[in-house]
Amino acid sequence: MTPEERAHVVATLPSDFPPNEANPPEGDRHYQAYSTARETLTRWFRERGKSVYVSGNLPVYYPGERMFSPDVIAVLDVEPHERESWIVSNEGGRGLDFALEIIVSGKRRKDLKDNVERYAQLQISEYFVFDRSRASLHAYRLPAASPSGAPRQYERLVPQAGRYASGVLGLDLMLESGKLRFSVGQAQLLDPSELLGKLEGLLNGAEQRATELEAALEEEQQRREEEQQRREAAEAEVRALRAELERLRQR
Repeated sequence: MTPEERAHVVATLPSDFPPNEANPPEGDRHYQAYSTARETLTRWFRERGKSVYVSGNLPVYYPGERMFSPDVIAVLDVEPHERESWIVSNEGGRGLDFALEIIVSGKRRKDLKDNVERYAQLQISEYFVFDRSRASLHAYRLPAASPSGAPRQYERLVPQAGRYASGVLGLDLMLESGKLRFSVGQAQLLDPSELLGKLEGLLNGAEQRATELEAALEEEQQRREEEQQRREAAEAEVRALRAELERLRQR
């Protein structure tokens, strides 16, 4: 197959699910959760100059497997340019390193049972499920390869102080007030709305300081002008007295 023929095949790959697998649209709560997670991770890795591709809700194709589309995905050490799909055979054989699914009103069996089996079979290193409606977080990781060479199955991660450590992301995941949060050490990553609020606060503070400085400069300028006027008045008085003294000496 020529490169042109391959590109044509890739461009015409189906991006819809079989009717028996498709979930109905889940609305704003689902969108807000996955878009916030995706934007938070994208900014985190971009600001650190790391080559990590973060995306979600795009078609993912493994050789010989039906298409699927996790809510959030991450692949390490690849160019993070825009893509319309993730095709393992087009990415040098690189599969997903991390997958996150978010449940609001969809099929729990799909995310909490079927995907646990399927994603392990596909050797996706880590799989997290955020059940937003039940405020719960589930985390799975593939163990190191067994000496027998048997297919690896997910092991359930145990939280430490409510945090699940992601070895792929180098971050901890947790729930706070019903929201999925990421942290490094004890510092939580700001989500887009929080970052915007922080920047607005910094801007308001800078504007307030600029206003106060301008007022202080105007006050200082007025004080200097008043001092200049008093100095000029004193100098005029000195000149007048000298003139009067000179006049008296000439008598």
